[in-house]
Amino acid sequence: MQLKNNNKMEQTPKHNTESMKRANETSIYTLITVGVLVSILGVYLRFAADSTTLSIVSWVILFIGSFIACKGVFKILGA
Repeated sequence: MQLKNNNKMEQTPKHNTESMKRANETSIYTLITVGVLVSILGVYLRFAADSTTLSIVSWVILFIGSFIACKGVFKILGA
């Protein structure tokens, strides 16, 4: 019994789709990095001193940084 050898290449997915181009933009990853750095600043300020005003400001900074980072992630997802 002889087996037939089919050396066909498997179909590879296209890597030049619009979503792939959008996901590889440098500006999106810069936006996520800025959001993470702002969030780290908010966390640092949260534990820097024990003041009600500083605590409220640090929470606001933390949420702004989280919002910026999530905005970048949703740009990648195309939502």
